Amino acid sequence: MSEFFGINPSDAGLGALLTLVVLLILTGRLVPRRTHEDALSDRDNWRQAFLESEALRKVEREQVEELLELAKLGGHILTALPRAGQADEGEVTADARMDPAPRTRL
Repeated sequence: MSEFFGINPSDAGLGALLTLVVLLILTGRLVPRRTHEDALSDRDNWRQAFLESEALRKVEREQVEELLELAKLGGHILTALPRAGQADEGEVTADARMDPAPRTRL
């Protein structure tokens, strides 16, 4: 057999094996099955929450785009309205009439 760290595994006894397992547990490379299953279920819960969040974010983005279009339309309407105190070039005043003839009362 090959050697690991200068030690032949066939020469190692029960104490070396126990020491190896304890070191693996302390370094976090060997975890109990329950802890591993909890980590996997927690990962799946976070993944599901992320997917739901992204779906709702897509709906929200579509609604915001719709509202922006309506806001742009409202902005165009407001800019097209005449402003107070400013006369439009084509605005008709009380002095202007289509028939330039003087009005006579009957």
